[in-house]
Amino acid sequence: MEEIGFLGLGIMGKAMSMNLLRHGFKLTVWNRTLSRCDELVEHGATIGESPAAVIKKCKYTIAMLSDPAAALSVVFDKDGVLEQIGAGKGYIDMSTVDAETSSKISEAIALKGGSFLEAPVSGSKKPAEDGQLVILAAGERALYDAIIPAFDIMGKKSFFLGQVGNGARMKLVVNMIMGSMMNAFSEGLVLADKSGLDPQTLLDVLDLGAIANPMFKMKGPSMTKSSYPPAFPLKHQQKDMRLALALGDENAVPMPVAAAANEAFKKARSMGLGDLDFSAVHETVASSKGST
Repeated sequence: MEEIGFLGLGIMGKAMSMNLLRHGFKLTVWNRTLSRCDELVEHGATIGESPAAVIKKCKYTIAMLSDPAAALSVVFDKDGVLEQIGAGKGYIDMSTVDAETSSKISEAIALKGGSFLEAPVSGSKKPAEDGQLVILAAGERALYDAIIPAFDIMGKKSFFLGQVGNGARMKLVVNMIMGSMMNAFSEGLVLADKSGLDPQTLLDVLDLGAIANPMFKMKGPSMTKSSYPPAFPLKHQQKDMRLALALGDENAVPMPVAAAANEAFKKARSMGLGDLDFSAVHETVASSKGST
């Protein structure tokens, strides 16, 4: 493919862009803190001084940003995407945002003659490093077809979900389920411990039953040691829970389990755990396990 632009080099963006470089793609990268580009430059990437500069240079540009505010800022601010997007150029936003944010970006890019695809991903740091993400795309089908070679490197499966907004909604539903499961898992680990059971045995039993899943298998051992290296920061999981609950409000869907899980993530943030992995929500239960 032609050279691809990549905006946003956090935990996910860095892993995804490094994967593309390892597979022979040429990249021009940008991050608000430019020093984060250094390691990618060592592997062959070039640096764009602004989002606008990256868009100007590249036919296709991917963004992987932290939240709706960052996604909007990169597009609409000075030296942003809109200053250089136009006919023949495509913008692929892989950030997790709400459908309203995605639609706002899509409409602005369409007015400039550019094409847009939202493509949030299911997966965290390790799947990003291994090219095992699940990509949930929606928007312009022609752009989806054109960027598939890059998606095939970054992900194990890509879905095209139709009109803009469907990718964002699907991602929020997935993360809402994941966050709710993590809270139930945390309560189970602490309940086993308080009941005099070995949490590791609980992990073994779960892994052999109908609710076995990669998240429990991956996160459980470190959670029992109160270790939470950030693969997916807790503050971002809480943001996704909040956006999912708003989606529930829009559609009049009662979500008492998700609402309770969101409160636990909010408590974890108030405990200063926001930059740790989202599994650190375990501490909201574990920190009080010695009380009677």
